[in-house]
Amino acid sequence: MGLLIDGQWQDQWYDTKKTGGAFVRTEAQFRDRVSADGSTPYRAEAGRYHLMVSLACPWAHRTLIFRRLKRLDEVIGVSVVEPLMLSEGWIFGEPEPVTGASRLYEVYLKAKPGYSGRVTVPVLWDKKTGSIVNNESAEIIRMLNREFDAFTDVRTDFYPADLAAEIDGVNAFVYDAVNNGVYKAGFATSQDKYEAAFDALFAALDDLDARLATQRWLVGNRLTEADWRLFTTLVRFDAVYVGHFKCNKRRIADYPHLSGYLRDLYQVPGVAETVSFDHIKRHYYGSHATINPTGIVPKGPELDLDVPHGRDGLGPDPMEA
Repeated sequence: MGLLIDGQWQDQWYDTKKTGGAFVRTEAQFRDRVSADGSTPYRAEAGRYHLMVSLACPWAHRTLIFRRLKRLDEVIGVSVVEPLMLSEGWIFGEPEPVTGASRLYEVYLKAKPGYSGRVTVPVLWDKKTGSIVNNESAEIIRMLNREFDAFTDVRTDFYPADLAAEIDGVNAFVYDAVNNGVYKAGFATSQDKYEAAFDALFAALDDLDARLATQRWLVGNRLTEADWRLFTTLVRFDAVYVGHFKCNKRRIADYPHLSGYLRDLYQVPGVAETVSFDHIKRHYYGSHATINPTGIVPKGPELDLDVPHGRDGLGPDPMEA
């Protein structure tokens, strides 16, 4: 993954020498918000906004899930980058239809000439102003959850006010130890930083498995944002993180409750269509030459996420309001 420095593309990986071998993720820079009431410069409108995503990226995957579950497919368009992220970063197989860009970094430069920083997905693009509204997935899914309700008949709220504080707490725990934890293990360049991330990751997975033994969902026993934020890491875990990122103490398939929980979420109508194991495996194994220099993509593992999950008796159905 490269970056732009003063508007010039640089093919530079993360410099872990400055952090003692630890992987440190940089923060997203575009942080504006779409609003239903027009309280921001970006009012919610059908057809105005466009998502740019990777099917391989767990952060971008969140936005695809919310777009699908909130039935916003006809309201917000989407463009998908190629699975491999090589010397030019994320690229489009053919010119991106809204911006005409061939490389994602060109989209960033259209929004902010002279931009310095990482070029990441997802991107929420505003066609009216010709700019990026937001490139932070956690904030984009909040917008999709609520701000476009005038354009959909789905009233399921994945961030209900009465559970907001608990959701935020679970999100913070899951993000640090699990969502970003797999990357901290996989991208570490020192043994001690890898082992610290590895230990924190599996301690967290153990805790989550125990939590899910008696309840169907993470917070308030209702399907919320917290579940979807965990899901996008879990669904990639056995396919890529176990081997490629050396997170091999246990597979998700080895956890009695997390494994059923993963299948439960995967089987929510519309979700399976957002999962591409082809893109996921080709991206991770083919894009990280420092980890997998041959670029060989493994044929396995065999995963069957359509097997009955057996969790119906632990809580309400997924899309109950």
